[in-house]
Amino acid sequence: MKFLITGATGLVGSELVQLLLAKQHTVHYLTTSKDKIKEQPNYIGFYWNPQLGKIDESCIYGVDVIIHLAGANIANRWTNAYKQEIIESRTLTSDLLFNLLKKTPHQVTQLISASGTAVYPESSTTVYDETTTESEDSFLSNVVKKWEESVTPFQVLGIKVCKLRTGIVLSNKGGALPEMVKPIRFGFGAVMGSGKQIQSWIHIHDLVALYAYVAEHQLEGVYNAVSPHPISNAVLTKTIARTIKKPLWLPNIPEFVMKLVLGEMAYLLFSSKNLSSHKVTDVGFQFEFEAIDKALQDLYT
Repeated sequence: MKFLITGATGLVGSELVQLLLAKQHTVHYLTTSKDKIKEQPNYIGFYWNPQLGKIDESCIYGVDVIIHLAGANIANRWTNAYKQEIIESRTLTSDLLFNLLKKTPHQVTQLISASGTAVYPESSTTVYDETTTESEDSFLSNVVKKWEESVTPFQVLGIKVCKLRTGIVLSNKGGALPEMVKPIRFGFGAVMGSGKQIQSWIHIHDLVALYAYVAEHQLEGVYNAVSPHPISNAVLTKTIARTIKKPLWLPNIPEFVMKLVLGEMAYLLFSSKNLSSHKVTDVGFQFEFEAIDKALQDLYT
């Protein structure tokens, strides 16, 4: 198969590219940096500038599946300007791809888009699945709604659309986990708030395997990309400490303290999302890392 990937040089994208190339697929990727354009066997880069509405139309030639990962990092301080960038980096890129496909002959059959779990209500007890219609009123929830709305129109073009609502991605190469590990490693780790907030997570190897699985089976609709076993912040923090063999001795850190440090972005540390992965496993996907201890041991031992 031939893939077109946006966000291919990011944390998830770079792992996904390695997997797809190992499976003997061909990868086209879009980049806003001309310095990152490469042309290698089965791996070819193309330039785009979503802000200016520019895209190299040849990126789509022969492509079967688009995997849309582009989006500004939400783990930066949320100024008003950066909030707008978080939204536009997701919606403008979708619009540019849609307009390209609408006017250009192509053979794309499927678009798989990253999405987020913030759309679900806050809860440490109720388990939510993809049929949930309730949502919370928050900035990130609004981001997810606009993000998913931006890829829905591709269905009008006869393209199957799949949205993967992704939990906390566990990787030792970037993302949230190294930031959790760092203070624990230096003896300053602590549970956040009550520690009861539920973290729905997924090992990066399972996440990229899921993207490949969705493409190979031409799945469509919404899926929660999360491990079958969500855990509390307290369990996650203590399991990290045990895995890297460091003690936890500081008291729990109150939410108001982190709000003073991080501002509105502190939401990420105290949000509680208890999500089901049954829909993913029901279509035959098998997780390699279901339990948090096995996932952390793979990454840090």
